[in-house]
Amino acid sequence: HVQLVESGGGSVEVGGSLRPSCVASAHSFSLRCMRWFRQAPGKEREGVATITTGTGNTDYADSVKGRFTISQDGAENTVYLQMNSLKPEDTGMYYCAAIRPGGNCGSLGDFGYWGQGTQVTVF
Repeated sequence: HVQLVESGGGSVEVGGSLRPSCVASAHSFSLRCMRWFRQAPGKEREGVATITTGTGNTDYADSVKGRFTISQDGAENTVYLQMNSLKPEDTGMYYCAAIRPGGNCGSLGDFGYWGQGTQVTVF
């Protein structure tokens, strides 16, 4: 069973930066695809950044392109989300998730492992 633990959220002024991290209990390369999601109160959960761990390929939601960067440290089994130029609309609970073995990164239902979330508030 894979466990994901996020940390590094917080409160920051508009224009500031945060760098949440997600530590996996399994080697990140074995998780093949990891994604940061966020959910604001009253809104649907949104995928914001994805990394294919074997290739390092990344993908971003239009709302965060140019401001957020997802990266990994395989030695530490950690995935990061560098968030710059933060806006009030970036406020929400941020979760990292990984696809289950054999899953498809393009299928939301295949994200079988989830962390508990870390709160980001931009004021």
